[in-house]
Amino acid sequence: MSNKKDKKGKGKEKEKEKEKDTPTKPDESEEKDDGLMELVMGKLSNSKLTPEDASKPHVFWDTQPVPKLSEEISHEVNEPIEPDKPIDEIKKDPYNLPPGFEWVETDLRDENVLREVYTLLNENYVTDDDGMFRFDYGMSFLRWALQPPHYRLDWHIGVRRGGKQLVGFISGIPATNKIESKVVKQVEINFLCVHKLLRDKRLSPVLIKEITRRVNRVGIFQATYTAGIVLPKPIARCRYYHRTLNPKKLIAIGFSYLSPRMTLSRTIKLYALPSNPLIRGIRPLQASDVPSACKLLSNYLSQFRFAATFTEEEFAHWFIPRAGVINSYVIENKETKEITDLISFYSLPSTIINNPNYKTLKAAYSFYNVAKSVSWAALMEDALILAKQEDFDVFNCLNIMHNDSFTKELKFGEGDGYLQYYMYNWMTSEKKPEEVGVVLL
Repeated sequence: MSNKKDKKGKGKEKEKEKEKDTPTKPDESEEKDDGLMELVMGKLSNSKLTPEDASKPHVFWDTQPVPKLSEEISHEVNEPIEPDKPIDEIKKDPYNLPPGFEWVETDLRDENVLREVYTLLNENYVTDDDGMFRFDYGMSFLRWALQPPHYRLDWHIGVRRGGKQLVGFISGIPATNKIESKVVKQVEINFLCVHKLLRDKRLSPVLIKEITRRVNRVGIFQATYTAGIVLPKPIARCRYYHRTLNPKKLIAIGFSYLSPRMTLSRTIKLYALPSNPLIRGIRPLQASDVPSACKLLSNYLSQFRFAATFTEEEFAHWFIPRAGVINSYVIENKETKEITDLISFYSLPSTIINNPNYKTLKAAYSFYNVAKSVSWAALMEDALILAKQEDFDVFNCLNIMHNDSFTKELKFGEGDGYLQYYMYNWMTSEKKPEEVGVVLL
């Protein structure tokens, strides 16, 4: 099995080795919105940047402080596109919505509101190109993703119709990222979603403008986001890789296909893993590990041109294990008591549509890893074993940081999905995938 997608249709795909990427976030009905629905809805896409892309107009993005696709940016440039504005110059009142719609703050501490957000995303957010899989962001996952330290309720923006149904959502969380030598406070934008029956109302550009206004009102003028489509202008283009853990199930649900010369039994043998981790002493991360593990990760991330930063409080939120959400493991030096190595991966399942035998595809996504006392291949083989023990079906990673150093040896297949990284109101040169040290959910 591989991850090369045959473009000629399902009949041909079954004759080739193929492994489908997990759901993209397409919304062709929003083309008039200049790709806005896929702005932060795109986990991956097989989009490729063409000369036509670079020259075509972008009705919305051409009005925003982002570089043009055709713009050449030198390595010396690393600065805001527009200067910060005094708060009293920023619009005080929310943007107008179409008649019958109203803004609401979605307080995820309220179980009923959390369920509304979950339902909106689950039913409208992500389906793959073939309509076979739909991302299932669970309620525990949403709490983890949207309530980090110092999150703001007014950055969890909802739109209701008629004072009742939640039909739109966008979120921002505070973050501090390093871009070259500069450390920048910004917001990470995610979960832009509009009900699929209301995409002619052009709610998505208003949602983006409104969250921009609210973020600007507290003195933050930069944002990071990802998308599976090419918009003006990526600061990095990264590719997904997939490692099969449960080949029998992946083949049965159409996620993967056997090659003409491979049998199921041979495929199962090819992807077999040991029952238990091979590194002595590897164990789940504990709260007492946070200071040492945070220092380890911070030192590791400092080498990348575009990288996340974490305080100990933030590290504890993002990495202390939560059942069904985030798994983290460490290796400790028994003499010094220092954490020397780190594994982490989060759970993002997909609902399997119209399959009589299977309902859920369990996918693990690589988060942040550090190999210091062991090789990358040895560390990540244990990550695969640990994910398999948790009954994951597939393990996914981007080719960022040092991930390229282990994908071939550990039998990852190259996906056809790309993920573009973007920064709002910041001009910087494009980074290679291995120069990126940021993971957005």
